[in-house]
This record gives sequence, structure tokens and C-alpha cells, in this order.
Amino acid sequence: MEDKKKTLSYLVVVGGFLISLLKIIERSLGLIRLVILARFLAPNDFGLMGVALLTLGTIDTFSQPGFRQALVQKKQNVEEYLNSAWTALIVRGLVLACVLVFVAPLAAEFFDAPKAVLIIRVIALGVLFQAFTNIGVVFFQKELEFNKQFIFQLTGVLADFVVAVSLAILTRSVWALVFGLLAGHFTRMVVSYIIHPFRPRIEFNLQKISELFGFGKWVLGSSILIFLITQGDSIVVGKLVGVVALGLYQMAYRLSNMPATEITHIISQVSFPAYSKLQDDISRLRDAYLKVLSVVAFLTIPLATSIIILGEEFTLIFMGEKWEAMVSVLQLLALAGLFRSVAATAGPVFYAIGKPKLDTSWQIIRLLCMAILLLPFVKLWGVIGAALAVVISIFVTMIGFSYLVIQITHCQPGRFITPIFFPFISSLIIAGVIFATKVAIPHIGIVEFLFLVAELIGIYLLMIYLWQSLFGYNIINLIKENITLFRENK
Repeated sequence: MEDKKKTLSYLVVVGGFLISLLKIIERSLGLIRLVILARFLAPNDFGLMGVALLTLGTIDTFSQPGFRQALVQKKQNVEEYLNSAWTALIVRGLVLACVLVFVAPLAAEFFDAPKAVLIIRVIALGVLFQAFTNIGVVFFQKELEFNKQFIFQLTGVLADFVVAVSLAILTRSVWALVFGLLAGHFTRMVVSYIIHPFRPRIEFNLQKISELFGFGKWVLGSSILIFLITQGDSIVVGKLVGVVALGLYQMAYRLSNMPATEITHIISQVSFPAYSKLQDDISRLRDAYLKVLSVVAFLTIPLATSIIILGEEFTLIFMGEKWEAMVSVLQLLALAGLFRSVAATAGPVFYAIGKPKLDTSWQIIRLLCMAILLLPFVKLWGVIGAALAVVISIFVTMIGFSYLVIQITHCQPGRFITPIFFPFISSLIIAGVIFATKVAIPHIGIVEFLFLVAELIGIYLLMIYLWQSLFGYNIINLIKENITLFRENK
């Protein structure tokens, strides 16, 4: 039993590290997609798609039942709940698709974007594809089947990439983004039935649905708050500053938050089901959490730093001058992503111990910060003001989440700070060196940019090695140890 718990504790990090590496590959593909699309499409195109996605996101979020999270969290066998959950999700999907068709003109009028009407109606198909996706994919998280989870996600990304890039080159219109999105959802729906043997059937058991919603209502509350917090800035920018500004702002948000929204998100997917299995053993839970925090900090802090110090050069070289106006926003939001990457590691702990209301409570505090700051900041400084409001609100949330997870896991503050301290100090040193190098180079083109990236990586790895030699910072050993463990248990 002891070995099993130990293996599970390490498996959190094994899965987190493995999936993070795979996710980096996936995000690299996504970055290439964004750069290509940015070259062929205009900020206005991304703004129109942003209006459509904001409309979809609003309706989707306010009807989110949280069934998948509830199924993962349950300790007992959940197969008896799957058919009812799948049926309820299909009914929800059909209703949402109809609502989107009817509200499209209202949403377009709100943002003063008449071209968005047809786009909103077409992406309603994506809601149906998601609704009919095999509910059996919850077992990928519940049983820690990282390889299948990755395949399920990656196939959709590849479909989106191929369709969006091809249409962008051929049509140079917003429809490249629309059909890329639909291709991704459709592909994931098909693949879900290929890689998992469960075959859902129509079944409506109100008692089982109500039981799942008992947990899911907190997920719903948290999802609504997260949507208002993460998309409220986009709504205000789109309404007050315009569709073009929305396109610039959302592009900056995507690029700057990749470390937080992608790496941390996938590690959370891995850690939540594993933490759920460790919820009765605080010592093991604390050890697993600190190892996950170490991996997250090791990956996300230098990535966020690189966006801040090389964001301007990247934008001008790879995306073109039409995107130059987003550089300052990109740098500010990268700082927000850095704070968010730390805060996001705590969420799975709250859900795993059956206290999702903790997450909800602090999201309310973050929302209040946004509500107080967003409108006056946007009116004063436009998109930069929106970015400042995001930075401040996420910083407040990070402090609160960190305090709670320290209390829950009975962790000493020093043990919590250590995984963050060494990557942070290393990143400060890197920033100084890269800035000095940039001053010494008269013109930065592609070759010079690649040299700066190589310099950044080299210095970071050197600093990590020095911290291990001088102070026992064991991230390298931790990674090697868990790669070995993964090989032995695969």
C-alpha cells in the first residue's frame, strides 16, 4: 500500500512533466498557426472571431453543469452515471445551439460588428460536436491515462491547424478561423469513439444527474466567475475600444498566457485526479503538490520572462508591423500569466479534497478587483489599462490561493517558496543579460533573434545547474527520477 501511494505521488509529476513536454510541442504548433494566420489575416478578422467566441463562451459558461469534474472526483465506480450525464449534455448542447442562432444579431449589435452574425450561427455546430463527444473520455483523467488524453487533444489541434492555415492562405478571411475551430471539435468527437471503448446510450436518470450537479454546481459557479474574469476584459475592450482593438488584445492574451493557460492547464488535468486519490493523506498530497509546483515554476517562469524581454522582436519579425500596437499589452499580460501559473496549481487541490467553494470564493474576490479597476482603466489607457487591471487582479488571487494551499497541505512557507525562488532569480539574471545583448546588437533579425533565444536557454540551464550544485535545488534530479519511474511503470 505504501509503495502504491508513493508511486501515485510520483506519477503526478511523471504525468505532469511528460504531458507538459508534449503540450509544449502542441503549443509550438499552435504558435506557428497563430503566426501564419497573423501574417495572412488582419486584427479585424481576429476581432470578429473574438466577438463570436465571446458570445459562445457566455452562453456555454452560464449553463456549465460540471459533470466531467464530478465524475473524475467520485471515488466509486462511475459507469452507472455516464449515460445520464451524456444524455443531459446532449440536451444542453441542442438548446445552446438554438440559443446561439437567435442571439447572434443581438451580440453583433452590442459589439457594433454586423459581420459577426453569420459567424456566431455557424460556430453553433461546434457546440453540437462537443455535446456528442464520447463521455467515456473522462476515464483518461480519472485513470491517469495521459497518452490517450494527449492523443484526444492533439488530433483536434492538428485538424484545426490544417484547416485554418489552408483556408487562411486561400481565402485570407475570418472563415479560416471559423472552419478551423469546427474541424477541431468534429475531429475530437470522432476520435473519442475510436480511442475509448465505452458506448454511451440515451438514459435520463434525474437522481443521478442531480447527484452529479451537487458537485458540479460549484464548478458552475467557479466557471461563471472565471469566464467573467478572463473574458470580462475582452468584452469591455470590444465594446469601448472596438473590434480591431479586441483582435489585438486577444492575440496578445493568447501569446502571453501560453505558459499559464496551456502548461499549467494540462498539469492541472493530470494532478486533479491524482490528488483526488491522495485526498485522505495530507502528507502525500503536500509532497505531490510541491513537486507539481516545482515543475510548473521551472517551465513557466522562464517562458513568461522570455515573452516579456523578447516580445517586441518576436512581433515585428514574425507577425509584421500591423501587430506592433499589441507589444506593450503582450508584455504586461505575460506578467499576469506568470502570477496565474502559480495560482493555478492550487485549484486542483481544492477540487480534490471536495472543497471547490474555496476556488469560487477567491474567484469572487478577483472579479471584484476587475469590476473596480477595468472600466476606469480602459477609459484612461485603452487596451493597456485592461492589461493593468488583469495583472493586479491575478496578483491578488495568487496571494490568496497560495495562502490557502499552504494551510490545507500543512506546508511550511519556506518549502512553498523554494520551488519558485530559484527559477525566479534565474529569470532576473537572464533578463539582465539579454537586455545587455540587445543593446550591443544594432539590428535584430531572425538570426539575431534565434541567437538571443539560444542564449536565454543556455543561461537558464546553467543557472539551474549552479543552484543544484550550491543549494541543493533538485529539479534536474526530480525530472530524471520521475522519467526513470515512468519507464518502469509504463
